[in-house]
Amino acid sequence: MPIYMDRHEIPATITAEDIAKMHHADLKIEHKFNCRGLTYWCDEERKTAFCLVEAPNAQAVHDMHDHAHGDVPHTIIEVESNIVESFLGRISDPVKAKKTKLNIINEPAFRILMVTELKRMSLENSGSKQFNDTIYGCSKSIIEIIKAFNGSIVKQRNNYFLTSFNSVTDAVSCSLEIKKVLQIEQNSEIELNIGLSAGIPVTDKKGIFEDTIKVAEYLSDFVKGSISITSEIKELYESENRNVSLNEEINTLSPSDEDFLKSLMTFIEENWKQSELKTSDVFKHLGYSKSKLYREMVAMSGKSINTFIREYRLNKALDLIDKQTGNISEIAFDTGFSSPAYFSKSFLETYGVLPSVYTKQAWYS
Repeated sequence: MPIYMDRHEIPATITAEDIAKMHHADLKIEHKFNCRGLTYWCDEERKTAFCLVEAPNAQAVHDMHDHAHGDVPHTIIEVESNIVESFLGRISDPVKAKKTKLNIINEPAFRILMVTELKRMSLENSGSKQFNDTIYGCSKSIIEIIKAFNGSIVKQRNNYFLTSFNSVTDAVSCSLEIKKVLQIEQNSEIELNIGLSAGIPVTDKKGIFEDTIKVAEYLSDFVKGSISITSEIKELYESENRNVSLNEEINTLSPSDEDFLKSLMTFIEENWKQSELKTSDVFKHLGYSKSKLYREMVAMSGKSINTFIREYRLNKALDLIDKQTGNISEIAFDTGFSSPAYFSKSFLETYGVLPSVYTKQAWYS
């Protein structure tokens, strides 16, 4: 059967003991709804609780809670048990800490997520043994450092790492250590980008930690500087480390910059394939003047909006080439370029090699 995770908003008067009683009530009647309660997380500070339930469908989870205690969840999403375990560290109730009838779990599901990316600045030597050895060495170092700072790698593909942390101090320290080590190992063909954000597993989105992952990826992809964090990460770090200033190497976005980033990237993600997309469409959507949009873009990313959209499309095209999806002309049109010729010109200017040449390196190396 599928597995679901739900979110409950807890009234101020409800405690972790009350949530444990509700969980116990669920377990008493779960068989009537063909459900199996696996575990839950309770966060008294943020007034949220999350249940993990094996069930035939989401409605069964809703009905079980309703009949057991009446506290129905605000949101229910389908999840994979291995992904939940990677993010949160468990998929069953922890061993009782005290010899009590109830297993009271006062453990938040709030996590700090880190996206780490190694970006290729040039593709001229991307098929060489030296380049591949460099990438391998950097990736190996990243994995070792993440483990040393108690991180859990949720997803790893190519040169991308998504990592979950319980502690914001561990997450920030890990990012700084990765930058320090890779400054020694990396060369001009590789750029390190790290984004840190924090959040809860279930929101109004369909995927687990979907909002938090997207923000971390936006920070990694868009904001200039090796390490970028949200204002919430900064506040959490400073609360854990009183009288310790955040490292100057870390770029912290203000809440207004975060709002700008989310709005911009949501619009870009919805429209980047359209070859007729214009700068005017972007600043009209955001409600900015042309000059204000330019200032915001350069301050945050170091790029104009035109340059950013072109590079965004080129990164998508690079992924398609690596996946052997279509020929050059098809990929050009699929990624929003007006013509294969303009695509090839832009690709050459950005990566130092024509896409036709890189395609042969990628497909036959």
